[in-house]
Amino acid sequence: MGSTLTEATDPWCLRAGESAELLRGHPWRRFVVLGDSVAEGLCEPVDGYPDLQWADRIAAELRAVRPGLAYLNLGRRGLRAHEVRASQLASALAFGPDLALVVCGGNDAFRPGYDPDAVDAELTAMVTALRDAGADVITVGMFDVSYSPAVPAVLRAGLGERMRLLSSHTGAVARRLGTLHVHLTDHPAVADPSLYSSDGRHGSARSDAIAAAETLRVLGARPGAAVDRGR
Repeated sequence: MGSTLTEATDPWCLRAGESAELLRGHPWRRFVVLGDSVAEGLCEPVDGYPDLQWADRIAAELRAVRPGLAYLNLGRRGLRAHEVRASQLASALAFGPDLALVVCGGNDAFRPGYDPDAVDAELTAMVTALRDAGADVITVGMFDVSYSPAVPAVLRAGLGERMRLLSSHTGAVARRLGTLHVHLTDHPAVADPSLYSSDGRHGSARSDAIAAAETLRVLGARPGAAVDRGR
């Protein structure tokens, strides 16, 4: 993968004790994940990084602070945004979450006919339903996989344009609906080939480690977090 780093030395990963401090006193008891393969967790192994996918990492860190945390991952590979909503939202709501991670739209953006407004509508419907049910919602502007060396050069520019459009639109939805938003698209390491798997569609164990770190930092900076930590 071209990286000589390990998770312990990676400047973008969590430092020892950082997660426990970020999450100290966190309020969440039921964590649900909705989405596509990014949510399901199809990360390619990288030497020096545990083979533990992003959402599972978040759940483990939340549970380390609150051992009774319940966790349900509904993510399934290959789904477009409308399929995520149709097949997962009802089950997510039935779980009764107080924290939800929603990540989708990548499979839409891989298609030249990507319709950002249609994806926005599906994401809006999911976030609104989850928030109305009392859950805090995490949304994500994903790493731009067009930087993967496995993406054919002839496809790279178009894919990159669509991935960044997806990220921009998702960020706008996040601001409008008040989600906890994790913006990875402009991360300083986004162009590093070690972040991407050999299939040209997914990330590596390193990208999942970095994504988990950024997500936990967003959770740790949420409104009211300092009060929770002081309890």
